[in-house]
Parts: sequence; C-alpha cells; structure tokens
Amino acid sequence: MTDATALEPAPERPEDRAASVLRFATELIAWVATPWALAGRSWLLAAVSVVVLIGLPTLLSTPGDKNNVIIAVPGWATVLLVLLQLAAAVTASWVVWPVWAAVCVSVLAAATLVTERRRWRWLVSPCPGG
Repeated sequence: MTDATALEPAPERPEDRAASVLRFATELIAWVATPWALAGRSWLLAAVSVVVLIGLPTLLSTPGDKNNVIIAVPGWATVLLVLLQLAAAVTASWVVWPVWAAVCVSVLAAATLVTERRRWRWLVSPCPGG
C-alpha cells in the first residue's frame, strides 16, 4: 500500500513579486536603522546586528524559496528571519528617526506582513520546494 500524499507533487512557490519588493524595502531599512540605533550604545552591537540581519538570511534559506541555498533550513525558520527583519526595522526606526518616518516604516512593515501571508503558508507547508 502506498501513501497517496507521497505521489502528489510539491506545491509550487506562490507568485510574490509585490511581497518581495515590500520585504526587500523593509530589510534595507532594518540594515540601515538597526546599526544606527545601536551605534550609540556599542559599535560591537551595531556590527553584530549587520551580521545577523544580512548574514543569517544569506546563509540560511528554505530550498525552493531561493535559487542558491547555502544552508537549508525549514520554512518556519525563514518566516522567523523575516519577522526578525520586520521587528528590527520598526523598532530601530522609532528609536533613530522622526515620528513621520517611523510611522511610514510601520505601515510598510504592516503591508509586508499582509502580502507575505501566501508565501509563509507555503513555507510552513509539509514540503515547500519539493
């Protein structure tokens, strides 16, 4: 007897061009604002934040989500990395930038959360990317 689910093809990654643009914009903000916010406390913390916010997502990715996977991680780990970027962008923007800019970053992060839902559902599915 065979398992019917083993014969089904893996679900395809959803089209997320708009989500990717919003996610990347938020990541850029996190990469700039977080070390800026931490530099007043410690240059070491600022440097570590860059390594964490840029290095981890570069090294760790879910197969099928990116073309080049250096270290494969499950989908939930990719979701957590995106949430880390969003939290860093929002928190740091409120610390270092004027209120109007922090509000804009918060709205951008909220829009990113909404547009990422399909991708995240795919990422936490039993076998994203095959």
